[in-house]
Amino acid sequence: MSKKILIGIFDYLVITVGVVLFVMAWQSFLLPNNMIDGGLTGASALLSMVTGISVDIWYFGINVLLLILAWFILGQGFGIKTIYAILLSTLLFRILGDESMRCLWSVEGEVLYVGDGILVPIIGGLLEAVGLALIIMRGGSTGGTDILALIVNKFWPISIGRFYLFTDFVVITLLIFVPGHNFTNVVYGYITMGICAYVLDLILLGKDSAVQVLIFSSHLKEIGDYINQQMGRGVTALKALGWYTQEDRQVLMVMLRKTELPELVKAVKEMDAKAFVTVVPANNVYGEGFDEMKTGIKKKK
Repeated sequence: MSKKILIGIFDYLVITVGVVLFVMAWQSFLLPNNMIDGGLTGASALLSMVTGISVDIWYFGINVLLLILAWFILGQGFGIKTIYAILLSTLLFRILGDESMRCLWSVEGEVLYVGDGILVPIIGGLLEAVGLALIIMRGGSTGGTDILALIVNKFWPISIGRFYLFTDFVVITLLIFVPGHNFTNVVYGYITMGICAYVLDLILLGKDSAVQVLIFSSHLKEIGDYINQQMGRGVTALKALGWYTQEDRQVLMVMLRKTELPELVKAVKEMDAKAFVTVVPANNVYGEGFDEMKTGIKKKK
């Protein structure tokens, strides 16, 4: 069996584990305790509470609609790994959401029951973050907000990171209008969102606050314009010499907050799937958009 096939099998195994953890975060901890997080899954949970139609149906239906819209609006399809993650998530939402699987719910009398309510969103956020990290690290996605953000970004110049934050906040806040829920449930949702975002960021990017990115591509103008105009970051074009071809070329260098890296990588991949990108952690970055240089010397008035 070739190395490429083994890597492919390993990727799908890791994505499968990630999907299981992701769905368990919802069906085992959050939903049985009237809590949600943001994103498409949170929106699906809200719609399920209002209509009585199960979460898996809303989750699958909206994802299919978004995939179709992306095909026509963006002119692109999404990878097999993303489709696999969506299908597997839908199936597991159906299985774990059934009453026969109550033994895996965090409710009183069951083995996963957590007596202290504040621990439920913490555990749910941790599981969700680890699951999503495993999926993303192997090239997959759970769809939903990822797809919607790209569609919106095509017509409205808003950064994808800000779009995530806005939609998550709105979805969680809407929970207060669902009968049987109150502001406590909303606060727990904010806790879940914060923990998930922090842990996901920590796993994918490490503890360093900033990164230096070098981009080698034949579409540098499009990439540079995106970084300048959409992300609001400065870009430096460095002169380079390809040693094998002995041809002059340019390399883009950009400094980013670590939270901005996923947006850049996704954008570069869409513009040039063959681009070569290197990422170097930067422990200290001083200047506009980052930290202020501190010398301990007071300025003269």
